[in-house]
Formats: sequence, structure tokens, C-alpha cells
Amino acid sequence: MSGKALDGVRILDMTHVQAGPTGTQLLAWMGADVIKVELPGRGDITRGQLQDVKGADSLYFTMLNSNKRSITINMKQPKGKAVIEELVRRSDIVVENFGPGVLDRAGFTWERFQELNPRIIYASVKGFGPGPFVDCKAYENVAQCMGGAASTTGWEDGPPTVTGAQIGDSGTGVHMVAGILAALYQRERTGKGQRVEVAMTDAVLNLTRVKMRDQQRLARGPLPEYPNKEFGEAVPRAGNASGGGQPGAALKTAPGGPNDYVYVIIQPPCWEPLMKLCGREELITDPAWATPAARLPKIPECFAIIEEWTKTLTKMEVMAALNEVDVPCGPILSMKDIYEDESLYARDFLVRLDHPTRGEYVQVGMPINLSDSPVEHKRAPLLGEHTDEVLKWLGHSEAEIAAMKQEGAV
Repeated sequence: MSGKALDGVRILDMTHVQAGPTGTQLLAWMGADVIKVELPGRGDITRGQLQDVKGADSLYFTMLNSNKRSITINMKQPKGKAVIEELVRRSDIVVENFGPGVLDRAGFTWERFQELNPRIIYASVKGFGPGPFVDCKAYENVAQCMGGAASTTGWEDGPPTVTGAQIGDSGTGVHMVAGILAALYQRERTGKGQRVEVAMTDAVLNLTRVKMRDQQRLARGPLPEYPNKEFGEAVPRAGNASGGGQPGAALKTAPGGPNDYVYVIIQPPCWEPLMKLCGREELITDPAWATPAARLPKIPECFAIIEEWTKTLTKMEVMAALNEVDVPCGPILSMKDIYEDESLYARDFLVRLDHPTRGEYVQVGMPINLSDSPVEHKRAPLLGEHTDEVLKWLGHSEAEIAAMKQEGAV
């Protein structure tokens, strides 16, 4: 079997909750040895959040911390701080997502890390980049709201809406991974580590860049591909319209449940096959409907015609019929639909794992496939499960470890 892409890379993971753990989990799946530092007795706060099995780590924690080792360290205690410094000396990367200034106040500044290990890469996730909000905390929905996503999501006559996709937390973690891998690659040439900083609001704006495109286009007039009748000074919320060059809408299907919809896109070559499926062949050549320019002012009416047909079939039947004629579409899959999709388990994108205290749970697997870096999905660690193992690797005797535990350092 081939080795893994990041074999030999060691990461000191000082992250918690979601943004940081998302990134370090991806790196662990790529083969890095990720040593997660947690507070003795409590650990990552998500271990106890939204618990569904009493006394067991929550799914919130287990879904974000696969393939890691857990060591408990109290970095406010001198011997605990010394262990952190030992780990920095023997690691390639330090990752943290504490609040602004927390590590600096603990004495773990970028300068101190460089003194301990000039090759160290120090990656940080923060809420905001330099500017008026740099010292403010951010959470998922705050990042979505201040990164431009919420103002452009939802319906024209409704409130700003956040998305269920965790673009603020998990999206930032993925951005961080890109920065870390680039820094590792540059270190191969320079021999020096560097800082990697990613702000949640910056990551959200990067994922909302097409709306920044439209903000500039709006200065030159209305956006004709949007379904909105009136435009103000900012990019509006446009419901399920794509905001791109191809009109799209979520259409009802049988039997009419809350997720019985299919998203259909109308491209110019699709009009003829769509009208044949809908039994409206006369609209293929009718000058009032035959061209994209003629249809553009009547996009809602176009989708209403198609919906009369989609309502007679299930969403999967609609998908099958539309794919036969090369019409882009996608059924609205609920989380239950996805959870029960055995094809995802067959390709290890959903993975069943056994856990010693909660039993079997389902983990979303590695979303990036590397042909020569196979992924072995492992369960998340118990709190401090690898403390003794890591301390012995650092050279501490059993007596020293016992003393550190007695003093509350680990």
C-alpha cells in the first residue's frame, strides 16, 4: 500500500469547536499525526454539547475530530506550558482558533514559537482580519452575516437568511488547509516556517464572490437574470435563482412533502426537450417563447409550465427523465435521504465507525480523493486518550507523568 500524503508531518492541534478542527481533521485524513491539545477534565467544549448519548462524546465532537490523538494539558501550569513547548519543538505545524490575543497572553506568541522552532508553521483562524473588528469574536452565523452571505440569501420579501452549510466555520477550515499546505511546500525551498492566518468573514466573502461581481454590475443597471422586479443599491435576495447566466428554480414534485422538489436549470438547448416532456411542443417554435431573449422576461412563467409536469412525478423520476435529455437538475435531498444512501457508504464518503462509549455512529468521510494517499477513517479520540503515549514519546518517565497529573499539568 502507498504511503499517505502527509506521512511524517506532525501537527499540534490547539483548536476547538468547528473551524479549526475541520481543517486539522482533513490533514489527519491526509496522513498527518495530529495531536489535539485539550483542557484536563473538560476537553473541547463540543464534547459535551448537543449530547444524544448520556456520558458519551457528542456527535458534534466526533464528526470533527477523526484520526487525531488527544492529550490533556493545562498550559497555565508551568509543567503544562513546558510540555507545549516540547511539542512545538518537535512539530511541523501549530494550529489554533482561540479568541483574539489568548495565546499571546499565555506567552505563546509567533515570536516565541519561532524561537522554539524556526521551521514551525503557525496557523490561526480568527473571526475578522485587520481592521475595526479585529478584536471581536465571531461565530458561524456572525461570519455569514458580515461576510455578505446572509444579505444575499433568502427571498426578496423575507429577512436575510443564513445557509445550513457551515461556510463560516468549516469553510474557513478548508481555506486554512490550503494555506498550511502552501506554507509546507514553501518551507521545502526556504527551510523556514511562516504564519498562516485566515479570517472567517474573509472566507465567507471569498465563497460569496459572485455576489460581489453582481454588486459591481448593478451599478450599470438591473440584473436581468435575477427574478426581482425592482433593484435597490445592493444585490438583492433572489430566492432559488442562481444569479448566474442560467435560470434555475426548485419545482414541486410528487407526493408533495417538504423536500419533494427538484432544482431545474433552463439552458438554451434545453427548452425543446423540456417542452416535449411537458407536452407543450407548441412553445418550441412560438416566437413569444422560442428564444432566450423572449423567455427572459417570463422566467417565472417558464418554470410554472415545467412545474405542472414535475408535480406528476417523484423527484427521482424527474431527475431520471431530465438526465435522459441532458437537462441539468438536482433533486432536493434531505439529510435523511443522504443518511440512507448506501452508495455513499460504498465509496466511504459516509463511514460507520465504532466508538467505545457511544457505539456506532456515522462520520462524513474525506471529501478529497488522492490516488496514492489512501484514507483510513478512525474514530475520534476519548479525552486525554493518548496523554501517556505522547508524554512517553517526549521522553518523560512514568514517575514524571504521574507527578504532572498530580500537579494538574496534564
